[in-house]
Amino acid sequence: MVLDAFSVRVALGVVTVTLLVLFCASFHRTRSPYAGWWSLALLEFMVGNAAFLLNGSSHQQWANPLGNVLVVAGAFSVWAGAKTLRDQTAEPWKLALGPAVTAVASFLENPGNNVWSGGFVYLAMMTVGITLAAYDLWFIKASHSQVHKALSIAAGLLAVYYFGRWMVYAVEGPASHTFSTYFGPAPSGLISLVLLVTVSFSMTALTSDQLIKGLKERAARDHLTGLLNRGTFLELASAELDRLHSTGSGAAVVLADLDHFKAVNDEYGHGAGDVALQAFAEACAASVRSTDLIGRYGGEEFVLFLPGATQDRAESIATEISRRMAAMRAPEGVAFPTISYGVTSSIPAGADLNFMIEVADAALYSAKAQGRNRIVGADRLEAATIADEARS
Repeated sequence: MVLDAFSVRVALGVVTVTLLVLFCASFHRTRSPYAGWWSLALLEFMVGNAAFLLNGSSHQQWANPLGNVLVVAGAFSVWAGAKTLRDQTAEPWKLALGPAVTAVASFLENPGNNVWSGGFVYLAMMTVGITLAAYDLWFIKASHSQVHKALSIAAGLLAVYYFGRWMVYAVEGPASHTFSTYFGPAPSGLISLVLLVTVSFSMTALTSDQLIKGLKERAARDHLTGLLNRGTFLELASAELDRLHSTGSGAAVVLADLDHFKAVNDEYGHGAGDVALQAFAEACAASVRSTDLIGRYGGEEFVLFLPGATQDRAESIATEISRRMAAMRAPEGVAFPTISYGVTSSIPAGADLNFMIEVADAALYSAKAQGRNRIVGADRLEAATIADEARS
């Protein structure tokens, strides 16, 4: 039995339209970046294959190159979607390069009389796009469902198939028996049909994973400043402190409080207060390392956990935060508040995070009592005394 290329493409078009409607609805509901890229890829595959149906007509001259370009664009859109699952973004020029090269090659090879105009480049770009997608799907973080491994293998097999098409096309040409039987429009359309359905079901699981990950991320962070919330900060910092104790390393804790913050809200409004909190969060993020933890401890109070930092280093970071805050441009007529800090470094092994925060809080209280807008540090010798004073 010989497969009819026209019938396969019509069936592929019907399935693609159905999946496109379903996943556009999914994107509208979830706003998942991967669902968005997959919907775009389906649209490109659908319109591209529809253009191929005009082969043999008077429209072939423009429809054939258009089909080549859109199908290649679809493959690169799948790659862009896979990158979003790794929290990465494909550069626009990389996404446009494959379709652009395909367009040039297709128009240069007499598309009005040659249904395989630009075929060599078209098949090469399809191989590249699908291979890139398979690569990024494989290296998705383990927090996602392991379905990505199966998807990566499926994409890899499709890439191998397109590589085979490209090799046979280059060696024997599109008119050869081998190419028409195993790699022509009909068999490749049938394989694409099966993979579209399979991948779409798997994509639902990946989109759900991405949505759940986003919800967890939002739940772990303060909605106004983007910093860790109190519970998440304490959980992560406690685990890191235990790890540091096991290796004999130290850490520092900084408690920061925006001075007279209530006055800012009362005089300028809560909007100005929100801007001040966001400015402080930005100053913190710009002053610490990627391994340091910053949390909103409550209201206008913030806490920093600095693994491996000494007392002097922690106090230097506090100074840098204040410098950055003072240099920031405040809304017209508004003055950002100054900041008071309580700082402590690692205390004897076995002391937990709560004790370190208690010491830093006592030091912060001392900073306020001394007139605010200053840094008060508690070194190892002072820690126990300050903690006792805090409890009394």
